This record gives sequence, structure tokens and C-alpha cells, in this order.
Amino acid sequence: CPSQCTCVYHGRSDGTGTRSVLCNDPDMYEIPVNVPVDTVKLRIEKTVIRRIPTEAFYYLVDLKYLWVTYNCVANIDISSFYNLKQLHELRLDGNLLSTFPWESLAEMPNLRTLDLHNNKVTSIPADAGRYLRNLTYLDLSSNKLTTLPSDLMDIWPPFSGAIVSKSTDILVTQRVILGFQDNPWFCDCRISKLIEFSKIVDTSVVLLDPLVSCSGPESLAGILFQRAELEQCLKPSVMTSATKITSPLGSNVLLRCDATGYPTPQLTWNRSDNIPVNYTVIQETPGEGVRWSIISLTGISYKDAGEYRCKAKNLAGMSEAAVTVTVVGVVTTTVSPQKYGRKPEAERQNTTEEESKQEPERTTTPLPTTPTTTALVSTERSTSVTKKSEDTSLNTVGVAEQNVTVQNLRVISETDERVTLTWKTVSATGNSAVTVLYSKYGEKDMLPLSTDSNKNKVTIDGLQPSTQYMACVSPKGVPPTKEQCVVFSTDGLNDESSSEFSILIVASSAACVVVLPLIFFLLYKVLKLHLKPKSAKEAELAKETYVQFETLSLKPRTLSAGDQLWARRYTDESERLLLCSRSSMDSQMTFKSEGSRSEYLC
Repeated sequence: CPSQCTCVYHGRSDGTGTRSVLCNDPDMYEIPVNVPVDTVKLRIEKTVIRRIPTEAFYYLVDLKYLWVTYNCVANIDISSFYNLKQLHELRLDGNLLSTFPWESLAEMPNLRTLDLHNNKVTSIPADAGRYLRNLTYLDLSSNKLTTLPSDLMDIWPPFSGAIVSKSTDILVTQRVILGFQDNPWFCDCRISKLIEFSKIVDTSVVLLDPLVSCSGPESLAGILFQRAELEQCLKPSVMTSATKITSPLGSNVLLRCDATGYPTPQLTWNRSDNIPVNYTVIQETPGEGVRWSIISLTGISYKDAGEYRCKAKNLAGMSEAAVTVTVVGVVTTTVSPQKYGRKPEAERQNTTEEESKQEPERTTTPLPTTPTTTALVSTERSTSVTKKSEDTSLNTVGVAEQNVTVQNLRVISETDERVTLTWKTVSATGNSAVTVLYSKYGEKDMLPLSTDSNKNKVTIDGLQPSTQYMACVSPKGVPPTKEQCVVFSTDGLNDESSSEFSILIVASSAACVVVLPLIFFLLYKVLKLHLKPKSAKEAELAKETYVQFETLSLKPRTLSAGDQLWARRYTDESERLLLCSRSSMDSQMTFKSEGSRSEYLC
């Protein structure tokens, strides 16, 4: 027997017996390790033990009752009760436990009583219900519990239905005793099942104290469970107006999400790629338990494509729905014959196909043709641009038409995105068909343009600002020569702003030239007025404006010789002293006459 414990053997008449051990030394600070192996009941009480280590009782294979009560235990390991297969009762009341390893109950399949009364337990996880199925006595009173998870009450037999156990020694009709009193319960829908349960008279489940009360919210503080009326929590159900949305580049898109649940769920938007959602979000609650949210995507670009998730969350749980946004860009390569522009790719391919039929000696194989002149470019995050056709290379040029000569090719106008070319053609046969090719300077592949054979001018559109290009005009089917090409550069984007800035500077300079002399003239006039000397008449008038001071009293009195100095009316010194009363101590002079106090009034 451990030195700090008392060991007692309880014998029976048939020669059998049980051993119990009591350890209650106030100086004991750790679990004893040399307890007799045949111990059936172990009580460790009123010590200073702070923790129960791993596998602290693994050798006590016959232990059925373990009481570690009213100590200072604050920490229990998940394997502290390892190998206690026969344990029937575990009491840990009167300690400092804020959490309990519910998974450790799996090591005690025969446990029926768990007492955690008078601790500091703040919460019970939802998955604890699977380890509580065999318990018939659970005391969680006098802790810090405010709520119970809804999932716990759904799977825990006392709340979910009949008491069913795999063990053969537990009857389905056996009572379950629960202690929930003296906790700061927050009465909302999360514990609505517990509140409704407390109102039912059921012999299979008994509360240690049926008078459990609410501590919050303020409207229900002090109200007994039996009198509280709460609705049950309803997990959110969320859906979007569409699961996939395809929209053109630059358009505006609205994504809507609707959710129901109790309490009314909160809605949040995020993207599956974790990119922040910095868009306008509108939310509204038309009624209790219903909420919708709209996110506005204005002027969408390719970076706005992706999957958007709407999450709904309330006390009962969370759910989400997703909508995929696809951005579609339009690349137009067709212009009217009356206007300048690039020759459509499909048209070029058709022309190549026709020419190959008319001239069998060509060896060029045309690309597959397509009847459309507009290509839809679909993307989720990046742009897919139509590849340039390789049949426009100068290497595929067919038989030359030697009867047309192109002369005097030059640029007549240019901006940041377009340029206009003109030339002269000399034709011996009357057919002046030419080919206009252009590309960025230095590139081998040149793009063709459709031109009107009756006009000697073409405008190239869609160029990049501040970029050098080369354009060539040659007879149709003939490679261009050096004299038939011209190199040019497009203007920068800031030319217009620079000209506007120059105009602003000129205007500001002109305004300064006009305004500054006027300001100097006005300053001169003001200074002249201030420095002008006063006339004698003005000085006399200034003297007369001073207000004379007199002594007033309730009773007539005779002025003494000293007082006559202050009664004189035309003494400059007396006026100066009276007018400077705040800076002169003499002006504060008072005197008494016939028991009354006189006052100087202005």
C-alpha cells in the first residue's frame, strides 16, 4: 500500500473479497504508482495533484470505481485511462478541468457513470455523442457551459430517441440521469431540443434538477427552461440563380444567391481561387429566415472569369453553392468593302481556294474554310486569340502579273492607331489590282488587306501606338520590292494630352500678363490711401469723438481736492488714463463718500 494512502480489504464469508484504496494526503502532488493490482475501488481526494499522466492506471485491470475528486486536476491526457476495461464509475468532480478528452471514453467500454460536476468545462464537441452512448449517469452541472451543439443532440440517445446499446447488460428501458443545472445557458435555438426535452415528463430520462434556467439573452435571463419558448435551429439551404453564366467582355453581370434557415443565415461571397471579391454586394432580408444577396460585376474582363461561391452560415451550420462565370470576347475581322480594314481570314482562305482551282499549277494547300467572319473567344482566365493564317506568307505567292507597276507609295496621315497610305498604279491591261501587306517592322510574316482596285488609297486600322511598322503595295501575286515598301511609326497616346498641356500653359501665361499689372496697381492705390496725412479738420474731429467720463453716485457729494483731478473735462492726461483703464492702476481708483460707493461709467 502506498505510504500516503490507506488500503482496506473487504473479505466475504465465501473467501472472496475486494480491496479499496483511499489517498487523501493534502501533500500528495502526483498519482501513486504502487497501488495494489487487485484494487477494485480507488479514491484520490483533497490532494494537490494537477494532472493525470498517460496510462496512470494501466496495471489496475480489476478497477471498477475511480474517484479523483476535489483535487487540483486541470489536465487529463487522452490515454490517461488506458486499459481500464472493467471501470464502471469515473468521478472527477471538484477539479479545474476546462476540457475533457471525450475520446478516452473509448478505453472504458463498461463505463456507466461520469461525474464532471463543479469544474470549468466550457463546451462539448459535437462528436462527443458517439462516446456517450453507454452512459446512464452524466453530471455536467456547475460548469461554464452556455450551449450544446445541435449535432450532439441529434446523435445522443437521450435526445434522439430510444436508449440502444450494443452491450447485453444494458436494457433499452434503463433510465438515463442527466445534470445540467448551474450553467450559464444562452437560450437560443441551439439548445431548443434541450429546452423542449425539459418540458416532457419521461421516465426514461431524468434531470437531476428540472429547474434549469437561462442566463442569456437579456430578454430570457432568469427564465426557467420549462417556460422558455424557442424555435428549433434550421441549417441553411442555399442556391444560386444559375450555375453557369456566359457573358460578353465588358458587360455587366449580376450573381444572385438565396438562402433559408433559422436563425436567418448570413451570406458571404468568395472565389474558389481565393482572389478577394472587391465588388458591390447587396443583401436584404425580406422575412424571418430568408436572405438573398446580389454581387454586381461591372465591365467584366477576363480576370473576372472563374467560380464564385456563396456561403450561408447560421448557428445550425453552413452550406454553400457555386456559380461559374465565363467571359466571351468578340474578335471582328470583317469591314465593309467601302471602308479600309483587314481582309477577313475566312475570305482570304476562300480566295486562296478559288485561285488554286483556276491555276492548277499552284502547290499551296488551302486551310479549312469557315463561313463565319466573327470568332468567339471563350476563356475562364486567359484569352484565346485566333492564330494567324500562314497562307499569307510571301513564300506562297503564285504567278505574277507583270503588267502593273506601283509608284510613289507614301503616308498621307497617321494617328496612334491608324495610318493612311496612297500610291500610283500604272497598268498596261487596265487591271490595276494590287496587294497591300503590312507588319511590325522586322517581322517576316505580313498581313494582307483587302483593297478596292478603283482606289489608290487604303487605311490600316487597329495599330499599336508608338510602334514602327512596314507596309508594302505590290501588283497582285508579285512579291513587293524595296521601292514598293514604306516604313512608318504610329503616334504616342500622350501627343493629344501634350498639346492640351501646351495650350494650357499658353493660356496661363496670357492670364498672368493681364492680371499681374492690375494687382500691382490696386496695391499701389491702397498704400497711397494709408500713407496720406490727416488734415487739421480730421484731427479736430477725432478729438471730439472721445466720450467724457463723469462720476455718478446715488447722492450728491462735494469733490475733494484730490478728486477734482478726475472731474476735469479737458485734461488730455485724465482722458488718456481713463481710456487706458486696463493698463493703468490709477484708473482703478475708487473712493467713498457719505457711505456710498461711486462708479465710473462710460
